[in-house]
Amino acid sequence: MIVNVGVDMVEVGRIQKALEDRATGKRFRDRVYTAEEIRYCDRKKGRGKYESYAGRFAAKEAVMKALGRGWSGKVTWLNIEVVRAKSGRPEIALHNDTAALAQEQRIRRFSLSITHTNDHALAYVIAQDD
Repeated sequence: MIVNVGVDMVEVGRIQKALEDRATGKRFRDRVYTAEEIRYCDRKKGRGKYESYAGRFAAKEAVMKALGRGWSGKVTWLNIEVVRAKSGRPEIALHNDTAALAQEQRIRRFSLSITHTNDHALAYVIAQDD
């Protein structure tokens, strides 16, 4: 059964600018993305790299909305991870306090869809209890 949904759209150029900022880009990347997400995105060439980063950013925001919480002590960027199933499909993995919060809300799994164009990335998340 559906517990909640979340959707988010982000501008690819905004994420690219944040990542390429000489003063804060590395800190932004390391605060928002897990090591595995960084490896995945950095394997992409050209614009695809930034589309992948933007898609993951949108997915994390959509999960926060599905949890009914914004970024806070219990919900942090690194505790929400976009992983790849063996089929290649993107999935959500929660860690630490964020996983505990989802469990408290009886959320057992998330369905995730990510899409992007050259300019925008959109993620849609369904939080389910079965």
